[in-house]
Parts: sequence; structure tokens; C-alpha cells
Amino acid sequence: MTEESKPFGFLPLRPGIHRESKTFGFLPLRSDGTIAPGTLACTTAGGLLILVEAERHRIAPEDVKALIFAGRPAPITRERVRRTGGIVAGSVTIEGHAAVNPAGRAVVIRLRAGSWIIPLVSFRRVARGEAASAPLFPLIPEVEL
Repeated sequence: MTEESKPFGFLPLRPGIHRESKTFGFLPLRSDGTIAPGTLACTTAGGLLILVEAERHRIAPEDVKALIFAGRPAPITRERVRRTGGIVAGSVTIEGHAAVNPAGRAVVIRLRAGSWIIPLVSFRRVARGEAASAPLFPLIPEVEL
């Protein structure tokens, strides 16, 4: 068995010989803005918050249940507060939707700012309150050749 063909966890027979770990091709362990630009978080009322690029979007609790149990797409809303002449006016708009992908293993979140994906297992854990938050991973649009 040559030195290169040994498995990664193989202990050397001779002391002083160490294999260098090869990190090329692996993602860094820390959270970086280019890796996870968004976060999914749970609210105390049972809904979900989607934090993407300094904007806060919301999925209502009844829509979260319909998405998880029935697979129905859920609208994603955003509350905007505007001040005109000292009068505060707020409006709630639908900014996108969240749907289970065709394979049933992930939730795809589509907003005006872009598209993100989160594993269904992580989505369920955050929705149930088992996890405080989970990262959203950007979906790169398909390029046609």
C-alpha cells in the first residue's frame, strides 16, 4: 500500500510520518456571506422568519403547516412601514412563495431578490422549534447552452 492510497484515517506505522489533510474542494466551516446569505428562523407565534439581505420576510403559521403536511405552496409576505407627512402607514405585500421541490426533500424559497433552498429536515426542525435557525443556500439559475 503506497502512502497516497492509504485511507484518510489510517494511522502510520512509523512515528513521525503524518499525512497532510487535503481541504481543497471542501466548504469552509465558518458561515460566509457567499455561502449562506439567508437564514430561516422561528417566531414565538409559530410562524417563520426569512432573513435575506437585511430584509425580513414572514410565513404565517397556518401556511407553514399547509406546506409541511399537505405540500401546498406558502406565500411569503413582507411588512413595509412608510412615513408620509408624519403619518405612519403600513402595508403587507406578498413577496414570493415557498414550495416543496418535486423530489420532496427540500423547500425552495423564491423571492424577488432571488431563490434559496433549504433541506426539508432543517425546515421542519425550525418550524417545530427544535432549532433556532437554519441557513438558506442560494440557488444558481440554470444556464442554457
